[in-house]
Amino acid sequence: MSNAADNSNNTLEKYGWTSVPHDQSVLLKDVSPWDPANYTVSQIQLPESDIAKKVAEYAKERLPEQVFNHSMRVYYYGAAIARKHLPSFVPSLETYFLTCLLHDIGTTQENIHATLLSFEFYGGYLALNLLQDYGAAKEQAESVTEAIIRHQDLGDIGTITTVGQLIQLATLFDNAGANPTLISKETIESIVVAYPRGHWSNCFAHTIEQELTLKPWAHSSAIPKFAEAVAGNKLMEPWDALGSNDTCPSG
Repeated sequence: MSNAADNSNNTLEKYGWTSVPHDQSVLLKDVSPWDPANYTVSQIQLPESDIAKKVAEYAKERLPEQVFNHSMRVYYYGAAIARKHLPSFVPSLETYFLTCLLHDIGTTQENIHATLLSFEFYGGYLALNLLQDYGAAKEQAESVTEAIIRHQDLGDIGTITTVGQLIQLATLFDNAGANPTLISKETIESIVVAYPRGHWSNCFAHTIEQELTLKPWAHSSAIPKFAEAVAGNKLMEPWDALGSNDTCPSG
């Protein structure tokens, strides 16, 4: 069985396959709201492997500026959460970085019109093919794919991978201001200066509405009042106009 996946503990930990509770309140039950993650961008290292550099270049070329900046903010928020609150997640930060860069690849105008699939499902398919072409380990490519497909699979039943849970925590933080005590205001400030929001709340709400118009069956429909929650993100409101861009990707 030469094509069998490696499910050794070392591989599962390295590539973020460790099973953790889907329920974030259970996962975070011992996290103090009075002790948020407090780092600057310069204190959080980006992965520097060949695969990380290749995927970062790919994402930079193909994602609109607002989406790329969101993807980078999600990495920094997730890395801060892992370092401060969930240290067992740290070994998989490279795989998490790849996931962040590609998690919204399905929302580009080319890709959203290319398929009838929900954007995160198509994005997972694209990521799997891309990472395999770039020579990623099978277990790493599949971990990214699983996390992208499930990054909007919100709920409190069952389990999820560490990479999947971390991207849920970080995307919900950036998109909807969820779990606001996980990260300090100073850390948010440092990250949004480096990767401005550019009216991200309205832009992503528009993307959700566009997908649901094109594909009323899309998985985004399973999240109650999703676009409204994104557009009404009070936590990020003070920084939302930073790097102002009056145009959002549309088509």
